[in-house]
Amino acid sequence: MAERRNQHRATPAALEVRGLNVYYGASHALQGVDLRLETGVLSVVGRNGMGKTTLCQTIMGLVPAASGGISAWGQPLLGLTSADIARMGIGYVPQGRRLWRSLTVDEHLKMVEQKNGAWSSERIYTTFPRLSERRRNGGAQLSGGEQQMLAIARALLSNPRLLIMDEPTEGLAPVIVSQVEEMLLRLADEGEMDVLVIEQNIGVACAVADRVAIMINGQINRMVPARELAADRDLQQRLLGVGRHAHDDTPEVEPTPHASATGDGPPAKPHATKIYMSNPNVPTRWAKPVPVPQIERAARVVTAALPTMSSAQAEIRPLAAPGEQVVLVAGTLDTKGVELRFMRDQIRAAGLPVRLVDLSTSGGHSGAEIPAHQIAAFHPRGSAGVFTGDRGKSVAGMTEAFARWMQRQDGVMGVLSAGGSGGTAIVSPAMRTLPVGVPKLIVSTVASGEVAKYVGAADITMMHSVADVQGLNAITEEVLSNAAQAMIGMVTARRSAPPRQATKPAVALTMFGVTTPAVSQVTDALDDDYDCLVFHATGIGGQSMEKLVDSGKVDGVIDLTTTEVCDMLFGGVFPATEDRFGAVIRRRMPYIGSVGALDMVNFGAPDTVPEKYQTRTFYEHNPQVTLMRTTPEENTAMGRWIGGRLNEMEAPVRFFLPEGGVSALDSPGQPFDDPAARHALFTALEDTLRQTSTRQLIRVPHNINDPEFAALVIDAFRDFHGGRPPRRKEARR
Repeated sequence: MAERRNQHRATPAALEVRGLNVYYGASHALQGVDLRLETGVLSVVGRNGMGKTTLCQTIMGLVPAASGGISAWGQPLLGLTSADIARMGIGYVPQGRRLWRSLTVDEHLKMVEQKNGAWSSERIYTTFPRLSERRRNGGAQLSGGEQQMLAIARALLSNPRLLIMDEPTEGLAPVIVSQVEEMLLRLADEGEMDVLVIEQNIGVACAVADRVAIMINGQINRMVPARELAADRDLQQRLLGVGRHAHDDTPEVEPTPHASATGDGPPAKPHATKIYMSNPNVPTRWAKPVPVPQIERAARVVTAALPTMSSAQAEIRPLAAPGEQVVLVAGTLDTKGVELRFMRDQIRAAGLPVRLVDLSTSGGHSGAEIPAHQIAAFHPRGSAGVFTGDRGKSVAGMTEAFARWMQRQDGVMGVLSAGGSGGTAIVSPAMRTLPVGVPKLIVSTVASGEVAKYVGAADITMMHSVADVQGLNAITEEVLSNAAQAMIGMVTARRSAPPRQATKPAVALTMFGVTTPAVSQVTDALDDDYDCLVFHATGIGGQSMEKLVDSGKVDGVIDLTTTEVCDMLFGGVFPATEDRFGAVIRRRMPYIGSVGALDMVNFGAPDTVPEKYQTRTFYEHNPQVTLMRTTPEENTAMGRWIGGRLNEMEAPVRFFLPEGGVSALDSPGQPFDDPAARHALFTALEDTLRQTSTRQLIRVPHNINDPEFAALVIDAFRDFHGGRPPRRKEARR
C-alpha cells in the first residue's frame, strides 16, 4: 500500500472532505469534518452517534450539507444526486443492508452486474461461498450475516473506483469477518479500488488500513497510525470508550502533589508511564517465557497531560428556563454598549424578560448575560475563528457564529439591535434564521438605503437612526426609545393574542401581474380546503416562498410564475438566486410549476434599460417598470437552466407548458406574442428534462390565464395531494 501511495502522490485524492457541516434540524451532526483519503484504504472508527453514518450519507448525496466541500479525484460531489455520484464510480455499502425481500440472491447480483467488469457474479460466489449456497433464497430468507455479505457483493459488482463501506462487518460471524478483512487487504494490495471503511470493530479497522481516523462528537478528533491504535489499549479506552463507560472520552489525570486546591505552587507537569506486556500472546502450558529484550521493544509509553484552557469548551448556558421566552438585545457592546443598555432597560421596565447579547470582536469583558466568547464558541473553528486580530475576518466570524447560535435557541420572543453597517451585517443573518412572526427590529445608519441584503426574505423591520448610533443625545434617545417601545408592543401583542388555529394546510403560489388571472382561478378553487399563500415574483418574493418551504411551513407548491429566472439570467431588477427551486429539491416535496411570465425581463424606468438592449421590444408597465420581451435564444437558455433544476427534484413533478402564451402580454394580438420564442423555450425544456413516470412536462393548448389551464393545474395538484385534505388542528404562531 505504501508503494501505491508514492505512485499516486501527485494525483488528486480519491476522497477529500473539507470543513463539512451537517445539521438535522438544530442538531449539529457533523462539525467541520476534514478527511483525506489519498489512495488505498482508510478506516474511520467511533462510538455510536458520533456522525459516521451521516458522513457516509453526505458523501453519497443522501443527506444535504450545510457548508463545506466534498470531492472525489478532484471533482466536487456536493450538489450532485446520489445517482450521479454512483455513476462517477463511487460504490456504497449502507448500514442496514437495504435489500429487496422478494428478490433472490442471484437476482440481486444480476440486476447490478456489469459486462466485462472486474467483479462478476462468479467471483462474488467464490469470495462468499455462503452466498453461492443461498443463491436461490430471497432477501427475507437470509440471516443477518448473509444479508450483509449480499450488500457488500452488490456494491462490488458496480466495479467502483471508490467504495464507501458503513459497518461492513456488522452482524457477521467471526469466520466471515476474516473473509471480509482478507478481501479488503487484497483490494488494497491489488489497487483495484480505494476504500473508506466505517467500523466499530477496531481489529478490522486497524488490520485493513495504515491509518485510522477517530471520530468524536461529529469531528475527526485525530488521525492515528493503525499499529499505534491497535497496540495502545489506553488510547482506545480514552477515545473510543473500549473497556470503560462510553460517555467518558477524556483522559484520566492523576493529581500531583505540587498543585494545591487554590492553584498555588509550581505548575503541574505531564507525566509518562511505561507499560510492559509480559505475555504478548495468550500463554499455554507449552508456551516459553518471552525474552526480556522483546518485552522492552514492545513496551509502550502513555503520557497523561493536564487539560489546558485552549482545549476547554466555552460554557453554553441555556437561553431561558424550559417553557420560557426572552427578548434579546444584541450588538457590539464595546462600541454600542450605552445605546443597547438604554433599550434593554426600557424593555425590562415594561416587565418583559430580556437578555443582553454581546457580539463584540475585541475579546474584552462586557458584563452581558450572553458574552461574546459564548457566541464565538459556535463558530466551526470555535473562538479562534472569531477573535483573529483582523477586523474583517473577526466580523465575518462573529456573523457566522451568531447565526449558528441563534439556530440552536428555542426561547427567543424577539430580537432588537442597533448599530452601523458592521453591526447590522452581524445581526441580520441571525435574525433571518428565526421563524416568520418573531419580532425582529434593527436601528441602523443604513436603514434609509438599499436594505435587501440585510432583510433578505425575512420579516425584519429596519428603522433609520437619523443620527449616528454613537452615544445618547436628543435625537438618538428618541429613536432608540421608539425602537424599544415598538419591540415591547410587538412582543406584548404576540404574547396576548390567542394562537391562530390553522385548520387548513398551506399551499404556496407565485404570481405576477400578467399571471394574476391564472393564480386567482387556482386559489378560488382551492381556498375552501387550503390556506393559499400567494407570493409576488419580484425576486425576494420567490426567496420568501422558498424560505417557508425550507422551514416546513408549506404543504404544497404551485409555482406558476417563474419569471424571476429571466431577471437572474439577463440582468433584470427582480432576479432569483442560483438556489431557485432549491427548497423543493431539498424537501423532496411534489412540485407543480409553469413558465409564467418568462416572456419578459423587468427593468426600472425606460432610461435605466442597459444600452445593449435599446433595440429590443419593450412594454411600459408603469412609469417605473419597463418590460422587455425575451428572444428565442434567451428562452433556450432559460429552458435549459430550469430543466436542469427540475432534473434534481426527486419527488413527483408536473411542469405545464401553455402553448397559447405564458402571460397576458403573450397572447394573440398582444405586444409580446411570439410563437418562435415559446417554441424555443418548450423545446429546450423537453430536450433538457429527463422525463419519467413521475417527472413530466405537460403541453396545454391554452394561454396560462385560460380557465382550461387552471383546471388542469388544479386536477394535478389534487392528484398529488389525495383530493381534499384533512383539516389540521394544530396552532400556528
